[in-house]
Amino acid sequence: MLKVGLTGGIGAGKSEVSRLLVEQGAVLIDADRIAREVVAPGTPGLAAVVDAFGEEVLAPDGGLDRPKLGSIVFADPDRLAVLNSIVHPLVGARSRELEDAASADAVVIHDVPLLAENGLAPLYDLVVVVDAAPETQLDRLVRLRGMSERDARARMAAQATREKRLEIADIVIENDVPLDELEQRVRDVWADLGRRARAAQE
Repeated sequence: MLKVGLTGGIGAGKSEVSRLLVEQGAVLIDADRIAREVVAPGTPGLAAVVDAFGEEVLAPDGGLDRPKLGSIVFADPDRLAVLNSIVHPLVGARSRELEDAASADAVVIHDVPLLAENGLAPLYDLVVVVDAAPETQLDRLVRLRGMSERDARARMAAQATREKRLEIADIVIENDVPLDELEQRVRDVWADLGRRARAAQE
């Protein structure tokens, strides 16, 4: 098994790359999706969040009111640390379960938005960084996601710098290109990952 950490700045196209890798045959473990699953209604994770933050973080349907929780934790590093201490171990445990279920020859892609920020590179056999110029990221966030330029710049500034991400990269997929070119780049990377996975088994 080859364990690959996949990351990239907001608007760089990481989701598109992970989708293309799955099409090639990768096993995808999406940290964001798991983070939502572990605090879904009825889970011990949600109960722990409510214990820590109170009933006001619940939406009328009994699920987590993410904007409300976000407004609490992003203004207060100590509260964010409390939330992370609840959610991160649950995400880690579920990620390991999914990894253990994959076949011995699988290429397992861990899609981790804050891989650089949280110093997680050593957890993986190699790290793939999806990179795009800041102007490209900004254009995508404003044009495709409907963000204001100010919000987009703030979100970009809150992440690791481009340089910090590239420092931890074993493979860089440059994504300032049309989709057909990106598809070819991902196929090339997939062939490389397949070779590495086979070599690891020998």
